[in-house]
Amino acid sequence: MNTTEPVRPVPESAWFKSSYSSGAGGECVEVANAVGSTHVRDSKNKAGAMLSFDAEQWATFVAFAAH
Repeated sequence: MNTTEPVRPVPESAWFKSSYSSGAGGECVEVANAVGSTHVRDSKNKAGAMLSFDAEQWATFVAFAAH
């Protein structure tokens, strides 16, 4: 997770939900890809905290979550 560099604003059009999201709410996160990073936020609190990962960190997380 990137905690040392400022994060540029992410346009709303960049955010997307997983195709596995049921639309019923409750557990959804949204992801936005940017140059050199991937951002994650709670879809129910779009103005809340956003996590940012570099490419290696994101790949490690996705590999872990897939198991």
